[in-house]
Amino acid sequence: MTKTFETLNPAQKEAVMHTDGPLIIFAGAGTGKTRVLTYRIAYLLEKSVPPSSILGVTFTNKAANEMKNRIETLAPSVGRGVFISTFHSFGCRLLRAEAKDIGLNPDFTIYGYGDQKNLVKACINELNIDDKKFKPTTLVDKISRAKDSLLLPSEQMDDVLFNVYSLYQSKLEAANALDFGDLIMKTVLAFQNHQQTLEKYRERFRYILIDEYQDTNPAQYMLAKLLAQKHTNICVVGDDDQSVYSWRGADISNILEFKQDYPNAKSIKLEQNYRSTPQILSTAWKVVKNNVQRVEKKLWTDNPDDGSLDVIKAFDENDEANKVAEMISINAASTKDYSGFAVFYRTNAQSRVFEDAFRRSGIPYLIFGTLKFYERAEIKNIMAYLKLISNPNDNISLKRIINVPHRGIGKTTMAALEAEAARQNTSIWRIFSFMEGLGITPKAQRAIKAFAELIEKLIVQKETEDVKSIAQKAIVLSGYLSELELEDTSEARAKIENIQELISAIEDFQRRSPDTSLLGYLTQSALVSDGEDLEGADDKESKNKVVLTTLHLAKGLEFERVFICGLEEQLFPIGEAAFDIKELEEERRLMYVGMTRAQKHLYLCWARERTLYGKRMMRMASRFIHEAGFKDEFFPTTNRFPLRGVQVKYKSENEMSHFALPSPAKDDSPYQIGVWVSHQLFGKGKIIEKSGTGSDLKLVVLFENGQWKKLLAKAANLTTV
Repeated sequence: MTKTFETLNPAQKEAVMHTDGPLIIFAGAGTGKTRVLTYRIAYLLEKSVPPSSILGVTFTNKAANEMKNRIETLAPSVGRGVFISTFHSFGCRLLRAEAKDIGLNPDFTIYGYGDQKNLVKACINELNIDDKKFKPTTLVDKISRAKDSLLLPSEQMDDVLFNVYSLYQSKLEAANALDFGDLIMKTVLAFQNHQQTLEKYRERFRYILIDEYQDTNPAQYMLAKLLAQKHTNICVVGDDDQSVYSWRGADISNILEFKQDYPNAKSIKLEQNYRSTPQILSTAWKVVKNNVQRVEKKLWTDNPDDGSLDVIKAFDENDEANKVAEMISINAASTKDYSGFAVFYRTNAQSRVFEDAFRRSGIPYLIFGTLKFYERAEIKNIMAYLKLISNPNDNISLKRIINVPHRGIGKTTMAALEAEAARQNTSIWRIFSFMEGLGITPKAQRAIKAFAELIEKLIVQKETEDVKSIAQKAIVLSGYLSELELEDTSEARAKIENIQELISAIEDFQRRSPDTSLLGYLTQSALVSDGEDLEGADDKESKNKVVLTTLHLAKGLEFERVFICGLEEQLFPIGEAAFDIKELEEERRLMYVGMTRAQKHLYLCWARERTLYGKRMMRMASRFIHEAGFKDEFFPTTNRFPLRGVQVKYKSENEMSHFALPSPAKDDSPYQIGVWVSHQLFGKGKIIEKSGTGSDLKLVVLFENGQWKKLLAKAANLTTV
């Protein structure tokens, strides 16, 4: 073995040198898994394994390119012959190469998400399905998850999904197109139905290495299993403690049950961490060890323990953001270097208060992997409603939301309105009174009239009501909120959370400003958000920023100082996840991911109060802070965190946190979250939150008039609808 490999630690060296037979490497956070993978490939090449016999598979093009570059550095010239690819790229190349033998046209087009959505819309129209009840985005998601599980259209599916999925596949074939799910599923089917093709690739790729194995879905798992079944020289690398993508099809059992497929597999744990301090690693372990679905391991490090780990308790979300901004300002005062700071949160909606606080403090920041709060489409849509209510002659705002949500006002209609407005040198709004003779269909005219009546109603109400009330009514009465609720996808739920956060921002404005009018708010928001885009800086400046991002997107990153914010029950762990063992364990893994991004300093932040759904609410600190070993008057020493239908024992080094969680009594109340109810005074509304039980059951109801009301169930005389 060359001197190059002598820099590896004993566990890494063992993983690199075990070349024959199945191998599973449990690589903890910051333990050098990419290094092990690339060195292992270099070692195979040193042993004269032909580069064309080695297949390395990962999940992103960025990761694949990094592996390629490292291998070429370790093994110049010969390293270029190793096949390093993402799962989807591998499937695409194989399907094009073998197309004629497996019944495909090699010139197929690959449909992305937008193409999929448009195709599903066409299927819905052709099948005369109500697209308000069955949203295209929901059906695209269901079809994608079916393909992830290798499920073709089946009569075991519900009728709508079966019919749409069947027609969708027919239209794909007619268009000679594949979607991303097909790239994996059709590769698996090609192997299963064409033995010669399978044997060809089994013989070619005798050594298979798979990165991030904990994130594989059933189709990817089967693809790897079929390829490796003959020679079994398969090496998988991953960390079950960092499996956080079940919502997009990942199955943690693939890594946990690897030895069921390969009983003679060697197992190696990489536990020496090169990123964090001993205190951070120890505290992260205290949290994640409470999970049942995991392989026992504990990270350690030779790094000096010269960092810190603290809990920041704030009064509310604004105080939380201000405290974080103050801490960053103090620590960056002398160097003005902000590149080592990161703020993580559970939902995108939480970024708003940090953006506001950082702007006030002059702290440069970068929203990683997503749009800034006021640049998100759903926020722009609601702001456009508010601008149009304030000034109905605002053509830009009108054109943005006249068909949001969908009202059947198409491009032809808008073109006619715009042309007439230009001819008369007036606004589109004024043309609404002169639609006759413009060639606009009666249906479109009715839709425009209904839209105009909604805006006129809100224009009248703005004179007597504050901006929060107007915004709530615009969100509800426009039907925009209902459309997102019907869509019921992770993307739609994130948009709803962002809209709720906008209401919180408006409420915050009303508390701070003597002018609570709609015009006052629009003036303030325009002054704050106009010209604030920091992305135009040069490369050096763009790197000198605090990173704001969700915990899911934090995976793979590292920073000297990390703030994990919003650590409260129902926010993190999020919503109903606290009552489901599998969802709770994934939330805990997400917490572990966030904690292990920190190199020297970790701050766990929570607020005693927080505005949710536009209402001020008392909060309880997250169980994750408790599990990390921190005590506070708000942390329980008895059962305050019940799980439905399960009994779990939490193990801990100290007696205070060793307790059993009994199953709570069954909730037979008809008042469940998401249920629609009717109130004699307020009308029809949807339950969005509940607390207490029996005679103390309290409900938060969002009514169609835009009001949120907290009601005592026994006294409210509600009826379900």
